[in-house]
Amino acid sequence: MRTVIGGAGLVGLTTAASLRLFGHDVTVLEHAPQVRAAGAGISLWPNALRELDILGIGDDVRRMGETVDPRFFDAAGHPVRATGYAPAAQQFLMVPRPDLNNLLADTLGRDRIRLGTHVTGFTEHDTHVDVHLADAEPLRADLLIGADGVHSDVRTSMVPGSAAVGHAGNYAWRAVLPSGDDERPEGTFVTIGAARTRGGYTRIAEGRTMWWIGQFDAGELVGSKKDRALRRARNVAESGWHGELLRMIAATPEESVLENQIMLVPELERWTTDRVALIGDAAHGLSPHIAAGGTLGMEDAGVLRAELAGASGTAAALARYESARRARFAQVREHSVAVEYANGAAESAERYTAFTHWMLTTAPTT
Repeated sequence: MRTVIGGAGLVGLTTAASLRLFGHDVTVLEHAPQVRAAGAGISLWPNALRELDILGIGDDVRRMGETVDPRFFDAAGHPVRATGYAPAAQQFLMVPRPDLNNLLADTLGRDRIRLGTHVTGFTEHDTHVDVHLADAEPLRADLLIGADGVHSDVRTSMVPGSAAVGHAGNYAWRAVLPSGDDERPEGTFVTIGAARTRGGYTRIAEGRTMWWIGQFDAGELVGSKKDRALRRARNVAESGWHGELLRMIAATPEESVLENQIMLVPELERWTTDRVALIGDAAHGLSPHIAAGGTLGMEDAGVLRAELAGASGTAAALARYESARRARFAQVREHSVAVEYANGAAESAERYTAFTHWMLTTAPTT
């Protein structure tokens, strides 16, 4: 089966490598001029690592990252932790996102990735799908997978009027710095502060630490990106707590600070047709405050692979994939809203751990 995947991000590359396992002739089309990954670090839960184990690179990924036991604090530094859950429900692997993207590209084979190629939409026929490109003739494929993120052109071709919308007031700032010789704890500090702000830092690999700040009602943005991040970071730093976080942000070069308004994909009337499927953020982009978007996208890839490997035709396999994943994401959205509107550190810890416990204990086995 000739399969075209739009987007060479983590989910697109995972899907491509996964489908190659049972004989798909895969081509990945990437708009950017190089394989790259926006962002700094990404959290991988055990359900994502299972998919990477199937690809034969799970141990490589574990070696490149750091196991994290996230701890919640209030803005004065008082620790809180959800009770009644096993430690595994609160641990994940943090890895540098660009390193993981490059490993996935190598696993797939870079000769299967066409860079500088923008998928603009598609036309579906009874026997094939024509994949429309910005600067070239259409490609004919048996299957098109839109893994082109929250701003997916495959999605807007399938569901007109489904452009991503800003999550009003929700902004995130982050950067990666050398860890240096200090004694920063390896576990994540998730501090819940004033004015709907949360933030902290964590090791993402040997010698590298990522800091992050998020605010749901950020208000007017004034000053430089670093100024804006520091202003919000003070909401999670009281009575001398989190001085290290403030120092890290102050030491970050302005050009290294990533600032993003959070974009949301509206709930869609469909994720698939007979020959086209949406996957990852293209189908269900949510706010990153639940730190599981990449993991759930890789979970998508495993479910899609399992359905396509079955005996039925492509259309039936895609319909089963959509049915399973839409039902799961209806519950993910409920958990996401619950975590967003948690009142204080203790309730945040309880609601977040309830989500991760649910995610892990109900994850599909493929």
